[in-house]
Amino acid sequence: MAFLEVRDLVVAYGAIQAVRGVSFDVEEGQIVSLIGSNGAGKTTTLRTLSGLLRPVSGTVSFKGEQIQRLPAHEILGLGVAHSPEGRRLFARMSVEENLRLGAYTRKDEDGIVADIQRVYDLFPVLGERRQNKAGLFSGGEQQMLAIGRALMSRPKLLMLDEPSMGLSPIMTQLIFDTVKELRAEGTTVLLVEQNALAALGLSDQAYVIDLGRTTLSGTGAELLADPRVQEAYLGEGVGAE
Repeated sequence: MAFLEVRDLVVAYGAIQAVRGVSFDVEEGQIVSLIGSNGAGKTTTLRTLSGLLRPVSGTVSFKGEQIQRLPAHEILGLGVAHSPEGRRLFARMSVEENLRLGAYTRKDEDGIVADIQRVYDLFPVLGERRQNKAGLFSGGEQQMLAIGRALMSRPKLLMLDEPSMGLSPIMTQLIFDTVKELRAEGTTVLLVEQNALAALGLSDQAYVIDLGRTTLSGTGAELLADPRVQEAYLGEGVGAE
């Protein structure tokens, strides 16, 4: 049994089905990417895994336990953290206050303090500006804070939704380097990312979602080499001799 198993997931907004049968596995210690066009159902899938949406049907199993009907705070308590698309920070609160909100299910003050320092070690600019309001930060700095906030729950599975959106190439590389560092430290990562080339390049396993369904799967390298993926998501010239 995989660390995370998603089977035949169907999710609807009223009468509109946004996810029509998504299935995939995430093994412990992997970076797994979901790629696809805008509106394919990737963000809806992550929102369902974290308990923000309820599926119409299908199952989500985390470490052998079905979680698709659990409330969001219980899913977080099991070790599944979600850094959402658009960051969703509290703009008028400081860096440190945002980080502490990420640990709201915890009672171990010493551990919380240690984990805040760990975030500052990962992203030194946050430590330097810990009392500044999050709304004053650049997009890249806000993305660092959003990831840091998700890490404050000590997740076993970290879900990142569009972490490179709106960022410069240099900042994007920094975020992806951090993802690799987190995986090296033992955090399993599920990544939704429009930058398919970068996502596949760092992924152990990847899945293509199209019109709410899983249509292709393979290792990151296999999908990078797949002509169908190159044509649809990677642009002209990728993979050409």
